[in-house]
Parts: sequence; structure tokens; C-alpha cells
Amino acid sequence: MTSVRKISPQEALRMKETGGSVRMLDVRTPAEYEHLHAQGADLMPLDQLNPQSIATAGERLLLICQSGSRAAKGCEKLLSAGCREVYCIEGGTVAWQQAGLPVVRGQSKVISLERQVRIGAGLLVLIGLGLAWLIHPAFAALSAFVGAGLIFAGITDWCGMGMLLAKMPWNRGAACGSCHG
Repeated sequence: MTSVRKISPQEALRMKETGGSVRMLDVRTPAEYEHLHAQGADLMPLDQLNPQSIATAGERLLLICQSGSRAAKGCEKLLSAGCREVYCIEGGTVAWQQAGLPVVRGQSKVISLERQVRIGAGLLVLIGLGLAWLIHPAFAALSAFVGAGLIFAGITDWCGMGMLLAKMPWNRGAACGSCHG
């Protein structure tokens, strides 16, 4: 299997500007995309990424997300389906914006999926500890479960809570009518 090729935001912009068949896909949730995205990026949420429907012969695909992790997963999916010209934009939208490259700002107030996971995990830990203190010590298992889940997510780069949160209505947004098949 071919390894994921990573490029800087500046390299991605140069690639888009030099012409040819180049398409940038933002694989975040519609709400994240609606809030802020790299100018020229099309929305294609990671859970809806279908190699057969997006890849055309000779087209270079540039994938971007919030920080690079989801884009790398998308690249792996496309590479395993036989797509050849696939690139992951290192550092994602965060790096794109920090580099001063053009972005589109929307009106969405939804916070990033990564922050939602941190808030959710912290809340579940506090609830588990509170219930263990007030009701029964066995509720500490909730905090232990969340901690184990965070360790697993850190080791495997797969986050079940993030995948669940991505499907929540506030993260589905109205930014893309064509991606809600």
C-alpha cells in the first residue's frame, strides 16, 4: 500500500494555482465546514467519502480537515481504492489559516469536533466521579471507561466518541445539500 503523501498548506495552494485537475476536499463535518474552511475546498465529510464517486482519471485530490488526522484517514481510504494522486494537507485548516491563506467564514457557532470530544469526555469523567461520591463507588467505572477510551483513541487514532458526535444534528449543518445522500 502506498503511504499518505503530506503537503504543506502553501504547497497545496501552489498546486491549485498551477492549474491542471486539482480538487480540494474538506472531510470535516458540515457544521465545522460552515464555520470556517479553506477557500476553494469542497465539503465531503469523511463518513461519506466514496472513492468511486469523487475520483476522476488524472485528478489530484487534496484532503483537508481540522488538524490533519481525518484527512490522512480519507487519503488512506482513497489510496486503498486505487486513487493515485492523493495528498493530505498537513496541519489542516488550522495550519491553512495560520499561514494566512484564504478562508471562508460562515455564521455557524458550532465548535470543532475535537473540542466537543474533550468537553464530552471531561463531562463524563466528572459525572462518573460525582455519582461515585454521592451514590455508589461503582460509578467510578464510568470515569475509568472514558479514560480507557481516550487512551485507545490516542494509540489507534480512532475515536468512537468523535464518530458519534459527528453524526449529531448540530454537526450535520446545512452547508451541503449534495453530501447528504
